[in-house]
Amino acid sequence: MFSAIVWLANIFSYLFTTLIRWIFNLFSITPVFLDSARYKESVQFFFTDTIVIFLMLIIIVFIVSIIRSFFPPEKTRKLLGEGKARGFIGNIFAALLGTVTPFCSCSAVPVFIGFIGAGIPLGVTFSFLISSPMVNEVAVIMLWGLFGWKIALLYMATGLTVAVVAGIIIGKLKMERYLEEDVYNIKMGEVEIEKPTWKQRILDAWNYDLNLLKQIWPYVIIGLTIGAAIHGWAPGDWLAKYAGRSNPLAVPVAVLLGIPLYSNAAGTLPIVSELTKLGVPMGTALAFMMAVTALSLPEMIILRKVMKPKLLAVFVGIMAITIIFIGYFFNIVL
Repeated sequence: MFSAIVWLANIFSYLFTTLIRWIFNLFSITPVFLDSARYKESVQFFFTDTIVIFLMLIIIVFIVSIIRSFFPPEKTRKLLGEGKARGFIGNIFAALLGTVTPFCSCSAVPVFIGFIGAGIPLGVTFSFLISSPMVNEVAVIMLWGLFGWKIALLYMATGLTVAVVAGIIIGKLKMERYLEEDVYNIKMGEVEIEKPTWKQRILDAWNYDLNLLKQIWPYVIIGLTIGAAIHGWAPGDWLAKYAGRSNPLAVPVAVLLGIPLYSNAAGTLPIVSELTKLGVPMGTALAFMMAVTALSLPEMIILRKVMKPKLLAVFVGIMAITIIFIGYFFNIVL
């Protein structure tokens, strides 16, 4: 299977290089760099990883989408709002549901309002909203493809831990009064939950698969392009020196650098993969990715619409501290 992928990547690499050479020749320019080892390694990396990642996304996202069809938003709200989902168990349940429910920062506000309106405790709601963008099928699939199943499962476990711990802390602080008034006073009514047939589940899963690919393919391509550039030309010695294990501040600095950015796991993971190959520890690189996906500045601006500044500041602080801890943990165990 992999040999077929490499063979296909070689064909695409040859066609791409031929096209670039032809374009340069039109302007009577000799593209010497096309014959360099660095260029060839970068292009080979780009096409090989692109094929692997998209194949895994198509297959596994389809399977996860079938599972997700059993947890529509209305059912999720109902499950989390039931008495058995309260307390510590509620945070765990909410974090697990977040991994199979397609919500991101762009849909954070309506989801947040819906959960609060359904009477779901604030801490449980946060556990769901943290795990959904950070520990979703795209992140796990790409981690599996780039680093192997052990790293993927470890990331999933630590991501869920972040969601559960942060949700418990926010719940214990009793900060419901720091929600915006119009959000806190909303009450959701009962909604009838439809039960689709297996034919409809398969059709919906396939449509979701295609729509997801349409949404994330630019991020994947951009991330892989940056990753390919790092793979061929980035100064590995410099990165290892300033972002390696010898720098005790590398993890918090990586988190601070990630917060102003806006991307998702699809766009960030190819960069993370290449940074680790150049000497950046796994924990430092993943802490950067967690900050980008769960603590991005654009998401905070969106959430400000439903939270007062104090609650938002507490959320950011707890998340930042927890992600930094996870980063150091990965650096120690790997």
